[in-house]
Amino acid sequence: MTQTITRSYDTYQQAESVVRKLKDAGVADSDISLVGRHADADESHAGEGAGVGGLIGGAAGLLAGLGLIAIPGIGPVVAAGWLAATAAGAATGAVAGGLVGALTGSGVDENDAHYFAETVRRGGSVVAVRATDEQAPTVVAIMDGATPINTIDRRAAYEREGWTEFDPEAPPYVRPSI
Repeated sequence: MTQTITRSYDTYQQAESVVRKLKDAGVADSDISLVGRHADADESHAGEGAGVGGLIGGAAGLLAGLGLIAIPGIGPVVAAGWLAATAAGAATGAVAGGLVGALTGSGVDENDAHYFAETVRRGGSVVAVRATDEQAPTVVAIMDGATPINTIDRRAAYEREGWTEFDPEAPPYVRPSI
C-alpha cells in the first residue's frame, strides 16, 4: 500500500537537502515532489520549466522536471514531481484547486493541504513523498530529521493572525517587519 508523507520546511535549502537524502536512500524521483519558494524565483522566470536549472544552481537534477511555475494565490515557485505537475495543471486551468487540490488528490487531509499551501505562500517549502509501507519509516526518519516546521504550532500562529484557510485570491504575502 502507498501513502503520502508530507512535511513543510522554512527554507528551500532544507527541502532540497531532504530531497537529496531521500534519493540517496533509494526513493525514486517519480515518488518525490517539492514545491517551494526560492530567493531566485520571481514572476519574470515563472513558466520557464527546465530552463530554471541555471537560475537555481545546485537544485537542478535533484528531481526530473524541476522548474518554475506560478500557482494561483502563491505566485512563482520552484516545483518538481507529481505534485508539481498537478499544481501546474491547475495554474493553467486544467486542474481545479491548485496546490490544495493536488495535495488532497494525493490523500493529504484537506485542512493539512490548506496549511501546506499557505506555508508555501508565506515563503516555505513542502516535500511530499509517495511511500510504500516498507519505505515509510525511512522516509519519515529522513523528513523529520531535517527539522520540519511543527505543523500544529505554525497553524496556530496563522490562526492567531486570523487565517482560516488558503485563499488563492489573497494578495502576495509580505513578511511583517520586525
